[in-house]
Amino acid sequence: MLATSLSAAAAGMFAAPLKARLRPALCAYSFRDDLQKGVLKYEDLIRIAAENDLDGVDLTVYWFPNTTDAFLLPLKRAAYRSGIEIYSISVRTELTKPAGADRDTTAADLRKWIDVAAKLGAGHIRVFGGKVPAGQTEATAADWVADMLGTASEYAGKNGVILGLENHGGITDRAETIVGIVKKVNSPWVGINLDTANFKTKIYEQIEMIAPYAVNVQVKAMVRDENGPAPSDWDRVAKMLVANHYRGYLALEYEEKAAAQEATPALFKKLREVCARHS
Repeated sequence: MLATSLSAAAAGMFAAPLKARLRPALCAYSFRDDLQKGVLKYEDLIRIAAENDLDGVDLTVYWFPNTTDAFLLPLKRAAYRSGIEIYSISVRTELTKPAGADRDTTAADLRKWIDVAAKLGAGHIRVFGGKVPAGQTEATAADWVADMLGTASEYAGKNGVILGLENHGGITDRAETIVGIVKKVNSPWVGINLDTANFKTKIYEQIEMIAPYAVNVQVKAMVRDENGPAPSDWDRVAKMLVANHYRGYLALEYEEKAAAQEATPALFKKLREVCARHS
């Protein structure tokens, strides 16, 4: 009787919508200048995340020296020993490609990065849709992106990796289009990497439209729309995520002019506070 009661209680608990859970994180792109110059290595980002009481890192791969085990496995070990999750990597992609050799090359490259993510233990890759090619309609380009993501999702799913299509201009300039792409793919392994500062008009209205599909979220210090620059309202964003029962990371992607190592500690503190306040 007791076992039955416990089973019923557990079933009821998991049938209810899950409470939002926001976890603060660092996006490696924040330190792009230091990574490019060799001032910092990726292991240093693990250290910075730990020192600032963050939970995870999104490793933009642009400055990886290679993808051999000799580089990847010590990085994975460093993260584990620091109590930091490498939960995501970010790769360059241009998915607005018709069927053909160019698409095949892009697809093969994406499969390579899925393998890298799996080896690092990252459950997510943020990818970019790309520009609408000259002479093509947005609808046609969106179909190409959906086709590429649909095929990639099969391989990603076999490796336990989610693909997050970022709202990043081009074909993903409008929330309506990116939601349409993800709906067409219709895969549990494809969602939206929500960058809360990449829309240039009706910023928060568009964020609200794609929040239900978010599988990863990035915040910036500032947003810029037709009215000019303004501080990004992280609490407003967090409330939208909570309303959609989002459970995942809020990663700071720092893009302002002041040196990242000097400017980010205060922003990380604010990020921790926002996550705690809304979880």
